[in-house]
Amino acid sequence: MNRSLQAFLALVLLALAGCASMAPVQEMSDARQALQAAREANAAELAPDMLKSAEQHMERAAWQLEQGFYDQARVDAVTARQEAVRARELADQATTPNPH
Repeated sequence: MNRSLQAFLALVLLALAGCASMAPVQEMSDARQALQAAREANAAELAPDMLKSAEQHMERAAWQLEQGFYDQARVDAVTARQEAVRARELADQATTPNPH
């Protein structure tokens, strides 16, 4: 095998090893925690569309993570967290009395 092919293969292996360590573990954890908080705030009843969207993004992120599509999994996990936080906020607003 010539040196340039060896160098290329070494770079490919390094890139693959780097990707393996780039799993969006923290983003997945953050999304799961935000979903749990939204459910505990009764978002399933008070903000069902937002919660459902968050859950769908989380399901997609989990599937993408299993398939090794880490970049896409990260995007969906972050979106799931954002939507879950918004669902919790909407649920909290619905249960907080308006002082006016």
